[in-house]
Amino acid sequence: MNKFRPFVTGGVMAVASMAQAALPNKTDVGKPNVLLIMVDDLGLGDLSCQYAKDLHTSHIDRLFHEGVRLDNFYANSSVSSPSRAGLLTGCYPDMVGVPGVIRTEPTGSWGYLSPSAVLLPEMMKRAGYQTAIIGKWHLGLESPNLPNERGFDFFHGFLGDMMDDYNTHLRRGHNYMRLNTEEINPEGHATDLFSQWASDYIRQAKKNPQPFFLYLAYNAPHAPLQPPVEWENKVRRKNPGISEKRGKLVALIEHMDAGIGKVLDALKESGQLENTLIIFCSDNGGDRHSEANNGPVRGAKGDMFDGGIKVACSVYWKGQLSHRRIDNMIIMSDIFPTLCDLVQVPVDHRIDGMSVLPLLQNKDQVTDDRFVFWVRREHGDIGGKTQNAVRYKEYKLLQNRPFESLQYFNIKQDSLETSPLEKDAMYNRLYKAMIEHYRVSGAVPWQKPLTK
Repeated sequence: MNKFRPFVTGGVMAVASMAQAALPNKTDVGKPNVLLIMVDDLGLGDLSCQYAKDLHTSHIDRLFHEGVRLDNFYANSSVSSPSRAGLLTGCYPDMVGVPGVIRTEPTGSWGYLSPSAVLLPEMMKRAGYQTAIIGKWHLGLESPNLPNERGFDFFHGFLGDMMDDYNTHLRRGHNYMRLNTEEINPEGHATDLFSQWASDYIRQAKKNPQPFFLYLAYNAPHAPLQPPVEWENKVRRKNPGISEKRGKLVALIEHMDAGIGKVLDALKESGQLENTLIIFCSDNGGDRHSEANNGPVRGAKGDMFDGGIKVACSVYWKGQLSHRRIDNMIIMSDIFPTLCDLVQVPVDHRIDGMSVLPLLQNKDQVTDDRFVFWVRREHGDIGGKTQNAVRYKEYKLLQNRPFESLQYFNIKQDSLETSPLEKDAMYNRLYKAMIEHYRVSGAVPWQKPLTK
């Protein structure tokens, strides 16, 4: 039996213990490779296996049609850095010092990854894995928060938040492209580079007796909307009436899908597909300014409504996990303990996520009997204050902007979050849990220590 003590306000430790059967029982395949694909600003509806009618994503669709499709999956934030912190630590982002986006300019940076946080690659290394990140890091621009210092053996990608140009790869004049710690100047569209680098890594990893953990983090389809010209032309030939922005976004997504197809081909051609667990998800909802499709929910990137935090997710393992759709509420920080459970490495430090390995193994598991929190601190229209939300089962309390009133919803009855409920006993429970979470997370620094 897989036992957990999920996060309880007040700072109680959450420990993932080992499942009795950590791997599926069909065949004895040993510890699988793990490919964790994170894409950037993909709307809940922006896959052809989801709600989009104006694009085709055959390779990503395959992971959903043949794998375990998580229909009630939530990112840890409505923006990038915090979600990545939640993914890689198993904690709520503000509990590890990342309530907002980490940026180049100190006045615009709203997070500093805690030096004491234990990251997923460190755990995978304990289980005997070689570890790599290819693509976007976004959890620090300098030591001690560089990928090779936080558990990754190999880094080939981009340190920063977003690129101002997919082909020059610069951000405000800075070159954040790296091969491990070396600054590099590769030529080509960033999506093509990341796909090629991941494919190369997979083929090379075949020669190593250790299984691999590869975190492949695309910066597509994040703005700027800059797909290769041939891909945009293809989209406009298929749909001549599409708007300029939407056409560019669709082209970015289809181009990324083709790149993921090349990565899957590398797994197959190297004989590793059957022994590779693949997770696909987005860091947050789609950007309304890019005309993203966020499906049948309210809001978009940057919102505490479901459009900002509910994202597409699937878990695929050829021949080991049977296709089905799961409606249990799962949050991104659950991936950390789930993978630790899978590879049989104990989590003996405080986290907020819970392993959902039993669900993946087609067992019954309750996942919503816990308070789940979202906190985002930012400048701009938030004014240095916070947005926040808390959920318990189907009930959700949120403050979408710090200058707006709290709103209280039953998500199952009102998925569009348009009909706020009156205050009741559950409202009071959610409100008290939110306050307690603020109190506990307030002990965690989220800025770089001041120097004398």
